[in-house]
Amino acid sequence: MEGRSARDIWEAALGELQVQVSKSNYRTWLEKTTGLAYDNGQFVIGVPTTFIAEYLDQNQRSLIEKTLIGITQQDTRVHFHVNGRHEEPPVNYAFDETTPVREASPLIFNSKYTFDAFVVGSCNRLAYAAALGVAENPGQNYNPLFIYGGAGLGKTHLLHAIGQVALSAKIEVLYVTAEQFTNEFINAIQHRKTAEFRNKYRSVDMLLIDDIHFISGKGQTEECFVHTFNELHNASHQMVITSDRSPKDVPQLAEQLRSRFEWGLVVDIQPPDFDTRLAILQTRVEREGITLPPEVLEFIANQSEQNIRELEGYLNRVTAYAKLVRTPLTPRLTAEALKAIGKKAPKKVTPKTVIESVASSFQLAPSDLIGRKRDKETALARQIAMYLLREETRCSLAQIGQELGGRDHSTVIHACQRLAGDIEASPSLRRKINEIRQGWPQ
Repeated sequence: MEGRSARDIWEAALGELQVQVSKSNYRTWLEKTTGLAYDNGQFVIGVPTTFIAEYLDQNQRSLIEKTLIGITQQDTRVHFHVNGRHEEPPVNYAFDETTPVREASPLIFNSKYTFDAFVVGSCNRLAYAAALGVAENPGQNYNPLFIYGGAGLGKTHLLHAIGQVALSAKIEVLYVTAEQFTNEFINAIQHRKTAEFRNKYRSVDMLLIDDIHFISGKGQTEECFVHTFNELHNASHQMVITSDRSPKDVPQLAEQLRSRFEWGLVVDIQPPDFDTRLAILQTRVEREGITLPPEVLEFIANQSEQNIRELEGYLNRVTAYAKLVRTPLTPRLTAEALKAIGKKAPKKVTPKTVIESVASSFQLAPSDLIGRKRDKETALARQIAMYLLREETRCSLAQIGQELGGRDHSTVIHACQRLAGDIEASPSLRRKINEIRQGWPQ
C-alpha cells in the first residue's frame, strides 16, 4: 500500500471521514486538506493554516489515524504540513474559555452547488422552486424563506446556489452558519466591536444563514438575531434560513424568533427515494467524468436512504478505493470498499444511554446523577444529562425529572436554560458534550 499515491490514499480516507463527521466539521477542517507523503507508516497531510493543524491534532488525530489504518492495513502516524512547511501543534494547546473566538472568514461559494447541479425530485421540488424564486426576485415573495430537513439533504446546496445567483446580479450577499454568527457575536462583545458586527449583518441585501437551530436557547444571541432580522425585514432585504427541523419544533427557540421565521414561507426537504438517489449519483459521476457500471451506482444508491451527503461520501470512498487497488469497479468490489462504513445502524439513544454516557465521561456512577450529591462536578454532569435528554430523546420534562431521581420539571427547565447559556460561552463545554454524543454505543 505504501507504493500507492498519498493523494489517492487520502482521497479514500476523506470519503470515509465525510460520513463520520458533521457537515460543518468536514467543510471547516477537512475539505481543503491533501495527502502529501506516505512512507514507513508516516502519513503527511497538507493543511491550509496553523489553526486547522492545531484543531486536527487536538480533536481529530485519533479518528484520522484509525481511518488511515483501516485503509492501509498498517500502523500509521499522521503529521501536518502548513503551506508546505511542517507544523507541530503545541502539545498543551486546548480550546477553553480563554481561547479567543476567531471571526469567520469570508466564504467563497462552492461552484459545484448551483441550481443546475441540484437534482430535483418529489422530496425537494417545493424547496427548489422557492429557493430559485428567491434568488431571481429577492425580497419580493418569500421573506424569510425557511428551509428545513435532516442532515445532508441539500439545504446548504440551495443556500450556495442562491448566493451565486445573487453575486452574479451584483447583490451584496452574506452567507454564514449560525455557529459562526454566534462566535462573531461573542467576539464582538469581548472586543467591544458590536457596532462593526451590527453593520456587517444589517447592511447586506441578502443574508443566508445555515443551521439556525444552533442559536436556540442562547438568549443573547437570539436577541441579537431578532434585531438583525427586524432591520433586514423592514428594509425588504432577503433572508434565507435553514434548520434541521421546522420553527415550531426547534427546542428552546425564543417565541419571537419562532413567529418571525413563520412570516414568510416554510418548506421542508424529505429524504430522497431510490430514483432520486440514483439520479444524484449519475449526475455526480457525469459531472466529474467518472465511468461506473449502472449496477455499481444502484448498489451505492441502496446504501443510504436518508442522507445525500453520506451517499456522495460512499461514492468518494468507492472510486478512491478502485484507484488504490487498480481494479475495475464491480458490485463485489463496491461491497468490499463499503463494508466498514456502509449501512451503519443508527445510534439508539435512550435515557439509560444518556445517563450512563454522561456519568462515564465525568468518572461518576449513574447513581450519582440520580442521587442527591450536590458537589460542583456532579451538578454539572446532572445538568448535561438533563440537557441531552431534552435534546436527544422524546422524553417530556416530567419524564426527564423522573429519570434523574424524581426531580421537578421546573428544575429540568432551569438546568437546560442555564446549560444552553454556558455552552454558548464555553468552547470546552461544547467539546465535552460532543465527545459524549460521539461515544454513544451503536
